[in-house]
Amino acid sequence: MMTELPLEQVRTLLAVVDEGTFDAAAAALHVTPSAVSQRVKALEQRTGRVLLQRTKPVRATESGAVLVRYARQLARLERDAWGELGLSGAGEPTRVSVAVNADSLATWFLPALTRVAGLCFELHREDEDHTAALLREGLVMAAVTTAADPVPGCTVRPLGRMRYLPVGTPEFTAAHLGGRPLPEALSEAPVVVFDRKDDFQDAFVRRLGRDAAGPLRHLVPTSEGFLDAVAAGLGWGMVPEVQARPLLVEDRLVLLAPEEWMDVTLYWQQWRLDSPALAAFADAVTATAAEALRR
Repeated sequence: MMTELPLEQVRTLLAVVDEGTFDAAAAALHVTPSAVSQRVKALEQRTGRVLLQRTKPVRATESGAVLVRYARQLARLERDAWGELGLSGAGEPTRVSVAVNADSLATWFLPALTRVAGLCFELHREDEDHTAALLREGLVMAAVTTAADPVPGCTVRPLGRMRYLPVGTPEFTAAHLGGRPLPEALSEAPVVVFDRKDDFQDAFVRRLGRDAAGPLRHLVPTSEGFLDAVAAGLGWGMVPEVQARPLLVEDRLVLLAPEEWMDVTLYWQQWRLDSPALAAFADAVTATAAEALRR
């Protein structure tokens, strides 16, 4: 027999995760820490699962993340209902939380925000291979991701392909690649990577038949900074086509392999909710991607 989930307990769980501690959640909810603890314990007993890791800050377990996502969806539907009834009262704008990768954020994504009015955006920057995890954890209601399979409780639609070009400065290319087979040269030359999770340059070198890019790696964790580092000659890198083209035209960058590139297919995943705000934003993102990305 299914057990009902008391809204008070579910909302308390969400407050603990968002605030990071039981005391902070108690302050946010205007109740005592003891009341917060009792509600969470009651919810764990009702579900038969441990929902929180009692760390600092508190983190949801895998089961807890399911209920956190449920709580956020309830809050979204409640706000939409109040808005449709004209009873929002507080005048707070509708907030939409989205996970998006740095390159999309730096190139094509922001114009989508200007296509919808009355929304307040909360953007979480994360690698496109990991944005879906934020959906699973209930931290965001939508994400730009490389995951084609929908996260449970979400819908998915393709956005398009983002092309990356292997580039370096003319001086860097002459110093490190000139006269050598490209696979061998790239496996030894200095390289720029986004962060320690960035496997993109290695993947390109593996495509050419070598194990990985060179061991001398510059970590530059912003899209604009990554481009600047490559343009400064620190190393070679895979740069989004839309960022690379102007510098190629100015001869500040050159293609390391004119017939080689890598495409990343991006998808839009969002909660499966009848939310007018989320639907309008999804349409704006899809339209903007259709204009900026390769089909």
